[in-house]
Amino acid sequence: MTDRLRGKVAIVTGASRGIGEAIAAAMVAEGAKVVLAARKPDALHAVAEKLGDAAHAVACHTGKEEDVDALVEATVERFGQVDVLVNNAATNPYFGPMMNVEWGAWEKTFEVNLKGYFMCARAVARHLLDRKAEGSLVNVTSVLGQMAAPLQGVYGMTKAAVISMTETLSAELGPRGIRVNAIAPGLVETRFASALTANPAIRQMVLDRTTLKRLAQPEDIAGAAVFLAADESRYVTGHTLVVDGGWTTT
Repeated sequence: MTDRLRGKVAIVTGASRGIGEAIAAAMVAEGAKVVLAARKPDALHAVAEKLGDAAHAVACHTGKEEDVDALVEATVERFGQVDVLVNNAATNPYFGPMMNVEWGAWEKTFEVNLKGYFMCARAVARHLLDRKAEGSLVNVTSVLGQMAAPLQGVYGMTKAAVISMTETLSAELGPRGIRVNAIAPGLVETRFASALTANPAIRQMVLDRTTLKRLAQPEDIAGAAVFLAADESRYVTGHTLVVDGGWTTT
């Protein structure tokens, strides 16, 4: 532990497993107080218990404004402030050609992946502005927001929109000392991505294009989130940090 986040309070959404859990654990290890947010309280509380007193679980549907406002209020009540937000909660209910997607799946994907990100970012930014405090907002997007995404087109559109949101918010909030950046992972071995990682053809296609010749682990993404939350990245904003093992270079 190097205490890179000592004195900072972070909210991490989608923190009950996978990338979100790894980010929360890495931030606690670096000295932060972390509020874990996700829809399912049982898994969330299990992660919080594992991380100890520096972690606190708050059940939250990030697509509902009242839940998001309550999340920020609960964080302030528990730890006194919010300095860092990691938007990580995501869904991908439809796998197939864009021409066949049903509106229910479309709405769900945009509600969680885009509306939820914006509501959380705005709520935390308003808190920082009220405090006249600097802060860091980190949006977990995807390399599929930067390239064609056959069979995952709706998911890819939401992730492209998150990159656009990141850049615009960085321009609007930068003069007040609030940095806004994104992380674009490649294929990560998580339960969320299991439909892809367990498919031999898709897995091999990604490995063939990935110069490091392995899929990412959640901990590979966590390091990038710590960097963007820490003061060492204090002059970085409006940037999308690609963490894909070289997939998009080929």
